[in-house]
Amino acid sequence: ANEELTENQTGNLPVIENSVRRLGPGTSNASLTLNLLTGENRDVRASVVGNAVREKVGPVYEAESVVYGGGNGFGGKPVSISLVGSDISELKAAKKELKEAFRGNSRLADVTDNDPEGIKEIKLELKENAYLLGLSLNAVMAQVRAGFFGASVQRFQRGRDEIRVWVRYDRENRNSISNLDEMRIVTATGSRVPLSEIATYTIGRGDVVINHLDGRREIRVEADLSDIKDSAPEIISEIRSNVMPGLMAKYPTVTPFYEGQNRGFARIGAKITKVLPVVLILMYAVIAFVFRSYGQPLLLFILIPFTFVGVAWGHWVHGQNINILSALGIVALIGILVNDGLVLIEKFNLLLKEGMPYRQAMVEAARSRFRAIFLTSLTTVAGLAPLIFEKSFSAQFLIPMAISVAYGIAYATFMTLFLLPLLLAIKNSFKVGVSWLWNGKKPDRESVERAIIEMEGDNHI
Repeated sequence: ANEELTENQTGNLPVIENSVRRLGPGTSNASLTLNLLTGENRDVRASVVGNAVREKVGPVYEAESVVYGGGNGFGGKPVSISLVGSDISELKAAKKELKEAFRGNSRLADVTDNDPEGIKEIKLELKENAYLLGLSLNAVMAQVRAGFFGASVQRFQRGRDEIRVWVRYDRENRNSISNLDEMRIVTATGSRVPLSEIATYTIGRGDVVINHLDGRREIRVEADLSDIKDSAPEIISEIRSNVMPGLMAKYPTVTPFYEGQNRGFARIGAKITKVLPVVLILMYAVIAFVFRSYGQPLLLFILIPFTFVGVAWGHWVHGQNINILSALGIVALIGILVNDGLVLIEKFNLLLKEGMPYRQAMVEAARSRFRAIFLTSLTTVAGLAPLIFEKSFSAQFLIPMAISVAYGIAYATFMTLFLLPLLLAIKNSFKVGVSWLWNGKKPDRESVERAIIEMEGDNHI
């Protein structure tokens, strides 16, 4: 696989520098770590390398879990669903079916869960006659454990060392599962009965870990994306609509929670929806206080939705999905947009106060502030360009945020210079029309502007 990946690599440098093989912990676990070239020198994504290795290896039979990946990414696995319930049998059955649904989805890879099978263990179940003899499950289990594993019967000191004496069956009487059938259990009266007469046992796999969520047993099923550019929210939406209804109808005691990146992004999104309106209100109040106008600050906020077009174009050009980091970039973009609009409106109001006609003041304000607004946007885009085109793994999470700001501010520059004057003109025409209808006399454009009204009021005082 390394030779095939290196064919498309600039400079013919090997994509995989070296590999490290490890066995353990235990005899049933193993890992193979591939160390790749640094992101600056590599043209191939880590996910592409993982997919190439997966194709070369093919199916690994009898393996419980085989995972190819280069980390969970920001906020956990892209697709992660927690199944929560109190009925363990239904929970495990639902987990099994959900994993099969994940494996059947070609857009998902490396399906795992946090409920691995443990080592084989013996599970005892008492017969009815055991209780008649005064035995309990705990008492029988304690005797079985003492016989095969051992029981500490004495401790004594020898110099600085403490010596423990353990008693158990000799190796010949504990080296086979058949020895368990002939084991004698001591009853409450001191008599001894064979274990096979009072109990039955089964051999099964135990639990390695027990996870809880909100006080109930939880099993989480996770998966990576086959294509890193695919949309995780879209896949989760499909699973929620097509898979989960049937699963919940079949296992009514199980409740799903959508975890991983979805939960992290939802948490951040919920905080943004709470904080952003407050920030916008405070921003509007400050601008309205400075301009002493309710309409002009409102026009700035009308521009905000138009910048989303530039954000969408930027993500499409770079093949990135819009996520919560993109939303954080939009929050920063709003501040830059409002600042550019303030510069233009402030100059416009100043020119009106100097006695310049309305249309001339509008043109002159846009012309005089073009350089300031354009250079602000240009330096912002130029500063973010290296991050947008950065190939290192550590920078990938920040690229959607940089795209939102760079492309959004580039588009917002034209909105500020062309759409904002248009909105100001529409607002002025509306105020002229309302004043004409109210007073029966058509006023000039300058007299209805707040800047002129305030100036005349100050002169009158």
